[in-house]
Amino acid sequence: MIQLKKIVQLIITLGAFGLLSAQASAQESPTYSKDVAPILQEKCAYCHNPEGIGPMPLMTYDQVRPFATLIHDRTSKRIMPPWHVDPGIGIQQFKNDASLSDVQIDTIEAWVEAGAPEGNPADLPAPIEFPSGAEWQLADQLGPPDLIIKSSPYDVIANGQDQWWMPNVPFEGLDQERFLKAAEFKPSYPLGKKVVHHGHAVLMPEDGGRTVALARYGVGKSWEIFPEGTGMRVPTDGTIAWNLHYFPVGAEGADDVVEVGLWFYPEGQTPERETVGEVLFRVDGLKGMARGQDIVIPPHGYQVLTGTHRLDSPAVIHSYRPHLHMRGKVMTMEAIFPDGTKEVLSQVNKYDHNWQIAYIYEEDAKPLLPTGTILQFTSVFDNTANNPINPDPEQWVVFGRRGVDEMSHAWVGITYINEEQFAQAVAEKRLRQETLRLE
Repeated sequence: MIQLKKIVQLIITLGAFGLLSAQASAQESPTYSKDVAPILQEKCAYCHNPEGIGPMPLMTYDQVRPFATLIHDRTSKRIMPPWHVDPGIGIQQFKNDASLSDVQIDTIEAWVEAGAPEGNPADLPAPIEFPSGAEWQLADQLGPPDLIIKSSPYDVIANGQDQWWMPNVPFEGLDQERFLKAAEFKPSYPLGKKVVHHGHAVLMPEDGGRTVALARYGVGKSWEIFPEGTGMRVPTDGTIAWNLHYFPVGAEGADDVVEVGLWFYPEGQTPERETVGEVLFRVDGLKGMARGQDIVIPPHGYQVLTGTHRLDSPAVIHSYRPHLHMRGKVMTMEAIFPDGTKEVLSQVNKYDHNWQIAYIYEEDAKPLLPTGTILQFTSVFDNTANNPINPDPEQWVVFGRRGVDEMSHAWVGITYINEEQFAQAVAEKRLRQETLRLE
């Protein structure tokens, strides 16, 4: 009898311990207000707000709760936020890193598994007011643009294949040569934000000199700010050649206009370094071939292309933006140095044609490349049913401008410098790294 009482008492004790453990566990579970809202605000709400391009706002608990399971699915698979750099190879320090850390992903998972509790609203982070899609995104830090250029109006069709609008518009507004500090591509809002997939605004000088790419755009890359002390030389006269890729999404509109805002250094100021901005490095159609002649992807098959380019002067790389289409899955940028050593600078291993992200390197992570360096780019195409955005794996795929065709090149933000500037940049970088190591 005594033994039975002990057993009963033990069961009661264990039950109480289990209840306390469950209560403690519940108390320790992440909540929306304290743990999840800061993550969504930092990494998601820029697009997922009433004025953003995201399909639904994720600003409040009531907005987020119905999508908790979906958010867990997309974040655990690293589909969202869109960030396609391979985290296991190459440079990992980026100014615009939109990816979630492992801790953040685990926090969202634990929150969903706990039933997505709201928690105490007093724990919410201070709200952020995001700019409207109709506003200049750089205005908060740079003020209004010094000059705005506009494309000719275009009538957007509701349905159909890819569309291109390539008007030439006179360049006006400068009375003297200036150096560009930043540029922002602004499609109309809300329609243009949905249908303009990517585009370019290139200045062709009146005297026939070197063309100047004032701004380049892709969904995921709408602006560019050159590094401090670096600018792009802009002449006073010429013509803007617009190249705008529209993709119909079921909505039509008349007289759609794309704008580009330009911010300059003060009049008469010449920055230390002159940049050419984003430069196209081809992977297809090299070695005397016509553009894209070597792209031939069989049904249910793969293809790998490699392109190499020698640098005839030292260079600093600011950003990396692969450009492939629907069958493109991987693009790697490597440096082969004059001494024969080789380094993977960046690899995008989950490329998604829906996004045209420029990966902007942190200051001390920017590749500094000596004269004679070979930049090597390798692209992988996947024309199988395993590719989730493949429109038809039964088709042969060749080169073309449409999204259902293919091309392969990289837009690289690069500044060519002289040998003296290169030596100075290397010394300054080493000094900063040594200072950080000693701190």
